[in-house]
Amino acid sequence: MKYLIPSIILIILLAFFFKYAIRRITILEYERGLMYVKGKFSRILEPGQYWYSPLVVIIQKLDGRPRFTSITGQEVLSADSITLKVSLAANYQIIDPVVATHNAQNFQDALYLELQLALREIIGSADIDAILKNRNEFSTKLLEIVAPKAQDIGLKLISVNLKDIMFPGKLKEVFTQVVSARQEGLAMLEKARGEMAALRNLANAAKMIESNPALLQLRLVQTLTQSSGNTLTMGIPPSVITPNAAHGRTFVENPSEPSV
Repeated sequence: MKYLIPSIILIILLAFFFKYAIRRITILEYERGLMYVKGKFSRILEPGQYWYSPLVVIIQKLDGRPRFTSITGQEVLSADSITLKVSLAANYQIIDPVVATHNAQNFQDALYLELQLALREIIGSADIDAILKNRNEFSTKLLEIVAPKAQDIGLKLISVNLKDIMFPGKLKEVFTQVVSARQEGLAMLEKARGEMAALRNLANAAKMIESNPALLQLRLVQTLTQSSGNTLTMGIPPSVITPNAAHGRTFVENPSEPSV
């Protein structure tokens, strides 16, 4: 009984110690931990299990896997004063957890702002036709502009892609009509080119027939022989047909064959 109360007190103190003074943390393979001792940064914790005292140590975990962020419905004014709604998606990854934590209060917000500013700069320096034609090039320019700034806050910008480019309601209808008229014009141009090619072929054929009339007869014979159900009548020149007064018949003169 003499030692019972002290033992109970000791057990309570030990339980309190292990519950509040000692803790275990697990850093997963794709994570990194930042250890702060008494408010000062100490070191980066690699994947594994660690025991620490939360009374003097703070450990902050950061996920190192690739992440995605998007800017949707951003209204941007083009060089020809047309308001567009542009959406983009960016893929990035934390490569330096210390810089990402210490150089920006929120690295996600910082990256979002850099993408937003770069988007306004690029779209604002081009007209609408260039934006629509060079969509992939604008994505590449965005990556080139923002990647160094992302590295300054401990991030690696993997890719940036323009997702949607939308027009205001009335302007969208007008632009649709313009595109439709342009496509119709291209179709008519192709049709005219085909007709011109056909006319050239006919003109060449006419010149050949004019210089050699027998080609027309050969072409006619070829056409008739390729189709069934036609009767072919061959004309014989009158010069090779003479009357036979003695027999009252006509015959074809052919020195190489006997007369009938």
